[in-house]
Amino acid sequence: MAENSKQTFYITTPIYYVNDIPHIGHAYTTIIADAIARYKKLQGFDVFFLTGTDEHGQKIEKSAAARGITPIELADQVVGRFKDLWEALDIDYDYFIRTTQPQHGTEVQSLFAKLKDKGDIYKGTYEGYYCVSDENFLSEDVPLETKGYKICPDCGKKANKVSEETYFFKLSAYQQALMDLYANNPTFVRPQSRMNEIVSFVKRGLKDLSITRTTVKWGIPVLDDPEHTVYVWFDALHNYLTGIGYKRDPGLYERYWPADVHLIGKDILRFHAVFWPAFLMAGGFALPKTVFGHGWWLKDKTKMSKSKGNVLDPHTILDSFGTDPLRYFLLREIPVGLDGNFSHEGFIHRVNSDLANDLGNLTQRLLTMIQNYFSGRFTDIEEEKETDIKLRTEFERAKEKIIAFYDDLAINRALEEIWAYISTVNRYLADNEPWILAKDETQKPRLARILYQAAAALRTIAYCLYPVIPTSSQKIWSLLDEKQALPERCFADLEFSGFDPNRILQKPKPLFPRVNLKDFLAEEPKSQPVKKEKEKIMDQVSFDEFKRMDLRVAEILEAERVEGTEKLIKMRVDIGDEVRQMVAGIATTYSPKDLVGKKLIVIVNLKPAVIRGIESQAMLLAAVLPDDSALIPFFQEDIPAGSKVR
Repeated sequence: MAENSKQTFYITTPIYYVNDIPHIGHAYTTIIADAIARYKKLQGFDVFFLTGTDEHGQKIEKSAAARGITPIELADQVVGRFKDLWEALDIDYDYFIRTTQPQHGTEVQSLFAKLKDKGDIYKGTYEGYYCVSDENFLSEDVPLETKGYKICPDCGKKANKVSEETYFFKLSAYQQALMDLYANNPTFVRPQSRMNEIVSFVKRGLKDLSITRTTVKWGIPVLDDPEHTVYVWFDALHNYLTGIGYKRDPGLYERYWPADVHLIGKDILRFHAVFWPAFLMAGGFALPKTVFGHGWWLKDKTKMSKSKGNVLDPHTILDSFGTDPLRYFLLREIPVGLDGNFSHEGFIHRVNSDLANDLGNLTQRLLTMIQNYFSGRFTDIEEEKETDIKLRTEFERAKEKIIAFYDDLAINRALEEIWAYISTVNRYLADNEPWILAKDETQKPRLARILYQAAAALRTIAYCLYPVIPTSSQKIWSLLDEKQALPERCFADLEFSGFDPNRILQKPKPLFPRVNLKDFLAEEPKSQPVKKEKEKIMDQVSFDEFKRMDLRVAEILEAERVEGTEKLIKMRVDIGDEVRQMVAGIATTYSPKDLVGKKLIVIVNLKPAVIRGIESQAMLLAAVLPDDSALIPFFQEDIPAGSKVR
């Protein structure tokens, strides 16, 4: 089939905010999208998978200032971490968009001007309460606290009153059009419970939306009124157009728009299911087919957030287990639309029971028997008996259900069906006892049929699991001597009888080693910070004692991670009259490449300390936050290294 004759499928994740490092919530959304994209490719679709980062707004301005760096420097640091994590999670996206890309900014300005010329955007004055954390204006029904501020119902943080000149979008003019959209397209918002929330919200009445700020400079300026920057959500939502080349590559845009699925967390549903379709209607664009609001992964029954100290770092799990176990657990444990509470016990159980015992053991013992009894190549296979035929027909039945569940984005249900079939195959081997038949030379043809039948079943299992655990599936596929790469074979063409016996099967190594919960927890850093007592003011020191501290400006010449540690970075710093080596626990906040060339304050007359076998000959000054992360006050001015600090 020619590429341009294929049916297209366009899926997006939200673009992630760069004020913080990626955590397991970001990973969850992106893994879901990746699994759906891979499944659609197996179906023969021409797929475009978009992800990226949202890099403008007040929150990023403030986060960068706290670190003593510019907003784009902060964005560059965090974008690198997102891309590194997506690579580690085997995320096969087609394009990674950044809202700081010049082309995106130009296109957003053009779209803004188009709506302004049409009359859907007008200038006025906004008075209300604004949540910096969510970059969102609070509705009037949020109660006012006694001290004159409101609490954001979404994030629980303080929202202060603002009054400023702004441009408004005529959201109120699209209330009936939105209600008609929901009525005529019942799957526009999924799952159904989310649609009910949106319909209820819009029914209460829509007010015009402030879409520019004059107090925020880190954003896209309005073309003919540069004192205004475009509201971060008007900017960010249009990435779904600019990311597929709205103006940059019209052919690409025409090929894929409208989006088939906008996959998002339920906390940003209103922006995608109310504001976004209204913007598109105003601009004359076709509307996306589905906005799917998935649930949250909770820890201790609350949403994960850095401020609560309960986020989980995916790298911790990836370092111990690899990619596929984490992908499998997140997609198997809960339906995509519901919340789930992450527990280490549940994760270890899935890895040991489902992956190691069921799938891993089936692969290991089956291919080992084929290697031991037939040197990896089948000979003289007996005709199918009724029990053998049942294994084949059970796959055909399971295949229909698996496809239906994948189509419905019910990935956990598809996995349940696949695991039911794995149990069927394991039971088939147990009932036929090939290890007993192997002792009787006259039973070789029967033995060959049983092992061939199980191998054919394993091949179909690996194929069906490819969207979820692509690396392990491809390993099984290769062990079965399949020459064609998994994504190149269409799901519709997958047949049980397509397993050619004339091949050489390989003996495997264990795919999913079992892990002891106690051992894993001993290696994992505690995600919940230990509650500290309020620090007391230290004893007073005299000015003469203070003068004994030799504080200087130092320039970082080189920086690298200390191997085998999570927090330590080793640096060489110029302190004016010499170069010294220094070790600091700052890797959770800064990457080595972003430190080189920075100037900071160090104490140079402390007694050297040996850290992980490395001598540290100076100590930097940094602010330590409640989560134990360190923020360094860097100098923006060009101050000579070695300058005294008093």
